[in-house]
Amino acid sequence: MVDTLGLLLGMMVTAADTGDRAAAQVLLEQVADAHHRLTLVWADGGYTGSLVEHCLAALALVLAIVKRSDDMRGFVVLPKRWSSSVSSPT
Repeated sequence: MVDTLGLLLGMMVTAADTGDRAAAQVLLEQVADAHHRLTLVWADGGYTGSLVEHCLAALALVLAIVKRSDDMRGFVVLPKRWSSSVSSPT
């Protein structure tokens, strides 16, 4: 998880069979505990549902979902999203 400048706030490595939402819940709890001034988190459409309610009720965080428009095709940079890539040493 990074801030709007791309600076690392927290990270987590999970098993391949761990769902993104389950991991996000734990990571958000850790980051919220470490960064008390954090009040707003932007995420993509994969993090909708009960995670949004959990963030507000348990962590006092607003989890704002940045949605992709239906008429967008291909790669499009969406506002308020930080793009990161996964790499491994070769």
